[in-house]
Amino acid sequence: MEVFTEYLLQNWALILVLLAFAIMLNVTVFLDRKMILRMYILIISVFLLSIIVFTEFYLTDINQHPEIRLVMMAIRYSATPLIVAMILYALVKRAHWAVFVPAALLIVFNVVSIFTGIVFSLDKDGNLVRGVLGYLPYIATGIYLFFLIFILIKQSNKHLAEIIPIAFLALSFISGLVFPLVIGKNYSRIFCTTIAVSLFVYYVFLILQLTKKDPLTGLLNRQAYYSMTSSNNKDITALLSIDMNGLKRINDNEGHLAGDKALVELSHCLTRATNSRQLAFRIGGDEFVIICYKTSEQEVKDLIERINTNVGTTKYSCSVGYSYVSDGSKTIDKMLTESDGMMYIEKSNHYKENNISK
Repeated sequence: MEVFTEYLLQNWALILVLLAFAIMLNVTVFLDRKMILRMYILIISVFLLSIIVFTEFYLTDINQHPEIRLVMMAIRYSATPLIVAMILYALVKRAHWAVFVPAALLIVFNVVSIFTGIVFSLDKDGNLVRGVLGYLPYIATGIYLFFLIFILIKQSNKHLAEIIPIAFLALSFISGLVFPLVIGKNYSRIFCTTIAVSLFVYYVFLILQLTKKDPLTGLLNRQAYYSMTSSNNKDITALLSIDMNGLKRINDNEGHLAGDKALVELSHCLTRATNSRQLAFRIGGDEFVIICYKTSEQEVKDLIERINTNVGTTKYSCSVGYSYVSDGSKTIDKMLTESDGMMYIEKSNHYKENNISK
């Protein structure tokens, strides 16, 4: 009973965070069931790891059962890269199960180390001794962390609102690599709490971002457009209107799934064309808007050229119009009217040139 009480005292904050995390996962409507299931597995894994870490350090404090400590050290050294791999698998779109292969190989090394000491061992006084591969778990975790952050940034829209939570997640995990080398083994006592808090905070950021996104295309939605154009309008120097050509024909002839696929592909073209000062929105069925902040007119023309180049590599087409102002003298509604007018002229010309009906 005393040991159980000590565990609760050391890990109560962790338990509360994991419980809150599980409750939020249960009520969320923004994530698919597969991602939610993977998150649940992560929560259980972190909880079980906290029990193992507590037991290992309890045995260290009373200096008993070194053979059990070696087994628990093998689990702890294996768990860190494995948990990062699980996070990678849960958060990254289309992640393949092969991400677990390096973690599985590290598990083999750690199990072998129980008998050989190639990664870790205990001296006669029960103190940790690093083997020739003693830093392998840190290296493996660092590589996993690099790929996790790289892919999360790559699949984000590169804007500050999405980069900040990724940076927070990176900072949390980097601390898990650096602090054990600076603080020593005692950092392991708070490692599970660090992981749980960082994941929970990132999840909250993720949910907040998803409320601003169109579920089909991943672009910012109409509500986000209204929110972002209601303030700081003087920083908006250009507004682009984009319409997909022939979406109704695709829906009628090939079905709405084909139409959805076309919208997603066009959205990818827009995302690849924009930079950090250019935000893409889906504000209607086949209607898109790009807001440009502190962007010159030449940069706007270059953006349109990139859009047309990207869309030109697909079997689809779109019409683009824009409105530009350098001094903030136009309202957003006025800019949208101008860009829509230019876009509709281009759309009409497209149908006439290709002798097709709308």
